[in-house]
Amino acid sequence: MFRHMTREIRFLAKDRGALFWLLLAFTLSVIAVSFGVTEVREQRETIAALIKEDASDRANALKGQEEWGSAAYYAFHFTYAPPSDFAFAAMGQRDSSPWKHRIRMLALEGQIHEADTRNANFGLVGRFDFAFLIASVAPLLLILLLYDLRAAERTSRRHDLLVATAGYSLAIWFPRAFVRIAALTILLLLPLWSAALIEGTSLTITLQASGIAMAALLIWWIIVEWVNRIDASPSILLTSLIGLWLALAIIVPAISKAVIETNNPVPDGGEILLLQRETVNGAWDLPKDATMKPFIAQHPELRDYAKIDGPWAWKWYYAFQQVGDQKVAPLAQQYRKARLERDRQADLAAFLSPTSFAERAFEKLAGTDTRAMIVYEDAVRGFHSELRAFYYPLMFPEAQYNPALLNNLPNYVPPS
Repeated sequence: MFRHMTREIRFLAKDRGALFWLLLAFTLSVIAVSFGVTEVREQRETIAALIKEDASDRANALKGQEEWGSAAYYAFHFTYAPPSDFAFAAMGQRDSSPWKHRIRMLALEGQIHEADTRNANFGLVGRFDFAFLIASVAPLLLILLLYDLRAAERTSRRHDLLVATAGYSLAIWFPRAFVRIAALTILLLLPLWSAALIEGTSLTITLQASGIAMAALLIWWIIVEWVNRIDASPSILLTSLIGLWLALAIIVPAISKAVIETNNPVPDGGEILLLQRETVNGAWDLPKDATMKPFIAQHPELRDYAKIDGPWAWKWYYAFQQVGDQKVAPLAQQYRKARLERDRQADLAAFLSPTSFAERAFEKLAGTDTRAMIVYEDAVRGFHSELRAFYYPLMFPEAQYNPALLNNLPNYVPPS
């Protein structure tokens, strides 16, 4: 077997067409990984800069305040989902879903969904990252490297002679295909391994990612091998393999996505934002009891402070902000559940497409999938609840304003 492998390596070194595709694979891998590393570093720099500016901005906003309500109103808090040390390989939902917000004590759901349409056009096109390269481009390169191994020999009428000389077919085609696939795999993974080392990616995740890439290429090798057994010309085989790639990489995922979205309708983020704004804006014209009753139902511990004597009170203002959240809570929960259900069904549908399976596997490893974005949204909601828990016991009893207590403001902790 070693002799066969050595022979095929020599043949590969003389095949200019194969060398071109291998060089292209390495170049594309370098480009994909470089784009990913650059984007992740920009996001980290943005987060670091905004964390610093956030503290300074909040200190300036709180300076000179004399009421708890105004302090809560003018103080912004920066929340974010930091990219993982493997996010460079698969940007996933970070291209289409917000990963940072500046929030205040106002109604929260509207603040979360204000950025729901961020970068919509770019999210539709997608990013050329390593996950896309392995899932969609690498199979095409593999097809171009392997589609005519047998067919070219049949066309030149050397096939039967080669098989007879070797004694059995496996001794010819397996080493030839293995050497090409091994070269393709190594050239694709070398930039990934280098970037993982630079970014401090754990060895476990790097090995898992390498295994996913190898498994994806193995599946396509099996597909190509199955098609190559057909006695047909190289052009027919290439057309057939491209057709299979189109079916498995584009058509099946597109149909699956359409079916999943039809069966699991998701409320638009704009609907949540609009309903909340209508609720909040409409509260100005309602009797104050219409706001305080549903608020006290959620906060019975504040019942003794719910009476509003004058035309204005900060606690009434924040009460109808929270009632706005309560009003849209069923819609927001439906939005969350439907996205999770879509994601669960997409996991199952991915078994029909090697492309979808590989890409989704990379996104899970990178922490850039739908679930990771929902975890971030939940972290923002949790932090906003902490802000309310800090301000309400001071604001509703109308405690004397004490700026020193603001040192106890909760700090946002990003999801790990």
